[in-house]
Amino acid sequence: MDIQTYSLMILLIGVIHIRAAKRWKFIVWLILSCFWIVLIFVKSAQTYAEQDIRPLLAEWLPLDLLNRWLPHIEFYYDGGLVTWTKPYDFIEFIIRKGGHVTEFAVLCFLSIMTLLSKPIKTIPSIAMGSVFSVLYAASDEWHQSFVPGRTGHAIDVMVDSIGVVLAALVIGAVKLAFRKRKAN
Repeated sequence: MDIQTYSLMILLIGVIHIRAAKRWKFIVWLILSCFWIVLIFVKSAQTYAEQDIRPLLAEWLPLDLLNRWLPHIEFYYDGGLVTWTKPYDFIEFIIRKGGHVTEFAVLCFLSIMTLLSKPIKTIPSIAMGSVFSVLYAASDEWHQSFVPGRTGHAIDVMVDSIGVVLAALVIGAVKLAFRKRKAN
């Protein structure tokens, strides 16, 4: 075997290896995305009573401590008063909304990474992953409206969208930073 044939064989093996690696990246990101979608669906199918963390908060956090340290904040959210005077309700509200932001930031991240593992450019991948995540957030709220003790609210889709926007901005910024670094 001459050197040219040997070089061509090495090049072909390299190309096949790169294509297989790219295909595996897509499959891994897709599996992670599907797992996260199922997890969101399962958690949304639980009743409020199954997800209520107020008894646990009451067990871990003494009421007098919370009354001293919680900021004296009150506001209305979707027609209901969220107030520091009900500290366990207040903390649970913050945890729940933080969870919404986080779970949809993760979904957006996974969706975008799945798309980026295919030959799709960065901006279209970010746009499609973000739109998908917001649409899934809307379908999740609709799904919750059928679960006893749960409600589906448009304002919660807006809260979920905060996570989507944060994930999209972080991925966009990281991609831009790498592009600038690569150019130098």
